[in-house]
Formats: sequence, structure tokens, C-alpha cells
Amino acid sequence: MKSRLSKNIAFAACLTSLVCVATYALAIPLPIGGYFNVGDVFVLLSGWLLGPWYGALAAGLGSGLADLFLGYTAYAPATFMIKGGVALVAWGGYAALKKLCKKEPLDFLPRLLSGLLAELIMVMGYFFFEAVLLQTGLGAAGNILGNTLQATCGLLGGTAVISALYPLPKIASFFPRLHVKSKGKYDF
Repeated sequence: MKSRLSKNIAFAACLTSLVCVATYALAIPLPIGGYFNVGDVFVLLSGWLLGPWYGALAAGLGSGLADLFLGYTAYAPATFMIKGGVALVAWGGYAALKKLCKKEPLDFLPRLLSGLLAELIMVMGYFFFEAVLLQTGLGAAGNILGNTLQATCGLLGGTAVISALYPLPKIASFFPRLHVKSKGKYDF
């Protein structure tokens, strides 16, 4: 138990760092605030690899820290919740869809669909935040295209990376959520 907890904390810290660096490294400002980045690749991986709680924490914390480092302080609390929610939805959607797609060898379809739903949460979450909380109203629609592009990059990149990691036994042994237990139940 202690070893598993230590492993989960260590991997969550690594993915927090990867989310932060991937978000920070390519930050292109959007028209009314916020920025485009490729951090969503690792946000999705956080959910898929670490499960609901560690994944949401790693995704939210890494993305929120990147906002702070980039000077988008007003976005940091919303980003923490939105990106944490993206990881949570990616994990939950995958867990539900995996039960329906048992014969999918690489889990491509469940991951793609769960990632699509999760990224929709991101686009709508930032639209709501900017429109209502930052009081930009329909002006927030100006960032939908940039957020959709970011979501698409995150979805394609995350799905490609997880599909490459899935068949590698050494990698999969570190992340029990990559595989289903023999009795058909997930190791959450």
C-alpha cells in the first residue's frame, strides 16, 4: 500500500511537471485573453494514466501553475478546475466506454471518445469563465476557435501517445489503469 501511494505521488508530480512545461513552452496569446498551448496532451494522459484523483490534481495543478508563470493569474483558479475536470472526464469516459468496447485491442476508440468529451468540457469551461466570470459576454466566443484548436491538438497528441504506450509491458506495469484486471473490473 505504501509503495503504491509513493508511486502514485511520484507519477502525479512528474505529470504535473510535464503539464506545466508543455503548457508554458508554447503559449500563444488568444484574442481576448488566455493562450493556445499543447499542455492538453499531458492533461489527458494524466487522467488516463493516473486515474480520477491523482490525474485531476496533476492536470489542474500543472496547468494552473503555468497560468501563474505566464502572468495569467486571473485564469489560474479556473484553469485548475477546468483542466482537473478534463482529466477526470477523460478517465471516467474511458472507464465507461472500455466496458462497451471490450474487443478494441489498443483502446483507441474509448480513449478518443473520452478525450473528445473531456476537451469539449475544456472549450465550454473557458467560454463560460470568460463570458460570465470575466464578464466579456459573447466576446468570449472569440477564443472558441483557439480553444478548439488546442483541444484538437491535445486529443490527437494524447491519443497517439497513450496508444504508443499501451502495448509496452514495462510502461503498462507502472500504470495499472492502462489494462483491465482479469475479472473485467478496472483497477481504480
